[in-house]
Amino acid sequence: MRRPFALLAGILLVGAFTVPVAVPASAADGDSGFTISDPRITESSGLAASRQHPGIYWTHNDQDTGAYLYAVDSSTGKTVATITLTGVGTPRDVEAISIGPDNQIWVGDIGDNDGVTWPYVWIYQLPEPKELKDQTIRAKQYVVKYSDGSRDAESLVVHPKTGRVYIIDKQEDGGHLYAGPAKLSTSGTNLFKPVKPVDLWATDAAFSPDGQQLAVRGYFGGIWYDWNGGDIKREGRLSVPLGQGESASYSADGTKLLLGMEGANSEVEAQDAPGDSGSKSPSGSGSSAESGDGGADSDGNIKIGALAVAAVAAGFFGLRRLFRRG
Repeated sequence: MRRPFALLAGILLVGAFTVPVAVPASAADGDSGFTISDPRITESSGLAASRQHPGIYWTHNDQDTGAYLYAVDSSTGKTVATITLTGVGTPRDVEAISIGPDNQIWVGDIGDNDGVTWPYVWIYQLPEPKELKDQTIRAKQYVVKYSDGSRDAESLVVHPKTGRVYIIDKQEDGGHLYAGPAKLSTSGTNLFKPVKPVDLWATDAAFSPDGQQLAVRGYFGGIWYDWNGGDIKREGRLSVPLGQGESASYSADGTKLLLGMEGANSEVEAQDAPGDSGSKSPSGSGSSAESGDGGADSDGNIKIGALAVAAVAAGFFGLRRLFRRG
């Protein structure tokens, strides 16, 4: 959903920092990042690496003229297939996408940032097509409610081994990881319950392909967790590109973490995956995590620029409150 405060915050960020943007290399697996060139994709709010089609990333707008998914080739940044979903209602605020077992695509129509008033939200499920071409696919639609009332969320992840669906709500002071039923039902309401706190104003999240890591990103930083069977344990921070960043995905081989932005010709930055798959302190044009250890690196040294990021963050939150509806 378009957010005036975020656009103004972007202006603040551009004025406060000169952030180098790397020119994406032609890499079939997206390891060097890429630019989404499709003029229809102006609000990319989710990202998921295909398991069937190397180098392909699925994305979507948070608001569109219909229920569409786009397959983007990371070697060119061009859309190679557009999927039209049938069997679902009119999407309201599509914020997340994930690929689970058996190459099933899961889409989270879970945004609710204008007053947090929806009594329920939706999740869509469809098989990833074996052939990349423009086509229509019938999806399942699940009705979702939270055990503790309506809330805004932009992060939906599906565990690659168990297939269980999780949502992380979006709150300035940190939200929670919500677990859905072991198997979702199309015939009734699916109740999601909070299971663990997440120390971030989360805009997207992603599981590593082996299901051992959970990466959560926000506008100014990120955190990666040891999944630990669902009893998540915070392991370290992630740097993210500054601005309206609302998408995250591991590469199909798990060695890279891809971080995308909203906007026309939006950049998707690639960095080494944290933990065993890569560096525990991925490099990138961004800040430290939004909350936690006070901006210190693992060796106790304060990151250069942390105070500047904090100042810009304060301006961002002030603008958000100014433009908050309801």
